[in-house]
Amino acid sequence: MAVRPYWAGHIRFALVSIPVHVVQATKTSEQPSFHQIHEPSGKRIRYEKVVPGIGPVDNSEIVKGYEVDKGKYVLLTDDEIDAIKLEAKKVIDLTQFVSPEDVDPSYFEKPYFVVPDEGDEPGREAYVVLRDALRSTNKIGLGQLAVRGRSSLVAIMPFGDGLLLEMLRYQDELRKTDPSFAEIKSVKPGKELVHLAEELIERKAGPFKPEAFRDKYVDALNELIEAKLADRPPEAIEEPTQSAQVIDLMEALKRSIKGGGGEKAAEPRARGEQAEAKSKVTEMRPKVAALKAKKSPQKTTKVGAKKKKAAER
Repeated sequence: MAVRPYWAGHIRFALVSIPVHVVQATKTSEQPSFHQIHEPSGKRIRYEKVVPGIGPVDNSEIVKGYEVDKGKYVLLTDDEIDAIKLEAKKVIDLTQFVSPEDVDPSYFEKPYFVVPDEGDEPGREAYVVLRDALRSTNKIGLGQLAVRGRSSLVAIMPFGDGLLLEMLRYQDELRKTDPSFAEIKSVKPGKELVHLAEELIERKAGPFKPEAFRDKYVDALNELIEAKLADRPPEAIEEPTQSAQVIDLMEALKRSIKGGGGEKAAEPRARGEQAEAKSKVTEMRPKVAALKAKKSPQKTTKVGAKKKKAAER
């Protein structure tokens, strides 16, 4: 089934105009949705739009309003809002190109697929040219898009065989980090701690495989719903076990590295344990030597007696 476009228009790249439509790249259908239910009757609770002193109103009587003073609004209809002349409503003008690493990840909000219009051969060729040029230069294009009463900063980047549009937040939408991280400014961790953490990261490093991750909470919710329908207890959902809080960070990191798996996980024992084992071996050597010396004469006597008997014969 065709995906309904979120936006349709053109991407403008200098003098080149590329007709495209933008569709959502994400879905939330796997997440169970809940309704509020009146438990005694089992019926769904509905909400009515009401005006104090008037009662329920029809949707056709509702308009948007901007509050300029307490209880005083400037009323705007959908037609008046749609009539605002903004070029960004129909065109994404790529005004700047930057390296992907120059855009802080906190600015990224939501991805969309950018799809070329079918049947427009020149437009499809221009689309592929833009995709390949962005990929070869390792750049992303920045522009603005206006849709559904909101203007957004966007980034256009190559993605597989096509283009991806990322909605970006404006700078004034992000809170300043200073208050949030103020308490850790003066924290200086030891070099050995950092080294152990780096080693643990390297041991667990590997290619990103999104299929290896599942939303365990959604799985548990679905299992609970199925169990209710089948009138049975829900089965436990397996998830990584969480150990109790460890106060000694150094010891926790060491234990994590020891249990990291693979060949590197089979590390020799710690130096203290090695020294203790070596000491025990050293202590046992005289006892072993004495035991060997005690047994040795008996063995020689028996061998000598056998030779003597053989000679007499």
